[in-house]
Amino acid sequence: MTHDMPTPQYLDRPDGLKIAYHATPGKLTDVQGDQKPGILFLGGFMSDMTGTKATHLEAHCIKQGLAYTRFDYTGHGQSAGAFKDGTIGQWARDAVAVIDEITSGPLILVGSSMGGWIMLLAALARKDRVAGLVGIAAAPDFTEDLMWAQFTDAQKSEIAEKGALIEPTEYGDDPYTITHALIKDGRNQLLLRKPIDLDCPIRLVQGMQDPDVPWQTAIRLTDALVSKDVRVDLIKTGDHRLSEPDQLAVITKHLDEVIEKVTTP
Repeated sequence: MTHDMPTPQYLDRPDGLKIAYHATPGKLTDVQGDQKPGILFLGGFMSDMTGTKATHLEAHCIKQGLAYTRFDYTGHGQSAGAFKDGTIGQWARDAVAVIDEITSGPLILVGSSMGGWIMLLAALARKDRVAGLVGIAAAPDFTEDLMWAQFTDAQKSEIAEKGALIEPTEYGDDPYTITHALIKDGRNQLLLRKPIDLDCPIRLVQGMQDPDVPWQTAIRLTDALVSKDVRVDLIKTGDHRLSEPDQLAVITKHLDEVIEKVTTP
């Protein structure tokens, strides 16, 4: 679901591409003088920043006076570039650029689906800035474990010979374009094969009826994370979207918990 939104601002990148974003400023401190974190939302594969979760959390943060930023990766939504030219590494660099140039102070990253992988890569790149994480159906390593490993020999051959596989999706009108470059670059970004050196409060919300990201992925991620402050909330009837009102309430609850943990006097 998307909503009509104001015209975004644009961040110019050195490669000439523009990243579309919306940034809402927040109060730097609360009434007790404690420093408040900002929130950065990271969307999914072929998703954009106008989705239900992104805008729901924005409204929630505005009510609390928290800085909130959402953006479109290059090749997504209102940002420049072609989706087929994108890779996990490129989109992670987009996220780091937004952290560096649009946000300030301590941050909590909220990553949905692919955004959960990007969230982890960005947090590893900017440990000094990232104070907490919330994953929503987080999908680290999905290009290898949930795509390549499940492709047929015919699909793998098509990617190798034609450079891309075009797959229909139930999440939009445009098919997924899974390029050879996406798969190859994904192998350079894999995280679940070794400990993930992040030591901050982390909450993971996962639907058990998710057809795209098995709930076991959240358990694998929990095992890989170095942080001892990791909790997983499994929603038995939840699908991949996790956009129903009660599911949004669960996500918001965990975000609030992380906000409280990282708000510093």
